[in-house]
Amino acid sequence: MTIEQQLAQMKKAIDKARDMRYRAEAKLEELEHQKSRLLAELEELGVKPEELEQEIQRLEQEIDRSLAETWELIPKELVEHE
Repeated sequence: MTIEQQLAQMKKAIDKARDMRYRAEAKLEELEHQKSRLLAELEELGVKPEELEQEIQRLEQEIDRSLAETWELIPKELVEHE
């Protein structure tokens, strides 16, 4: 491989690395904006980020309770048995 070919290959690799860096920086910026929006939404809902897992569990339990209550209100003869 000639010196010119090696230099061309190096330039191509450097350009590719630069492109990857720009893409990574753009993705990081996008993710930071997304994080900010999500934190703002959580604040709007009155949920702290460190309490998120507990809030999810509470909501899942509430959904389960509501589903059970709804099933209790449906006449048994209208429920299909598998």
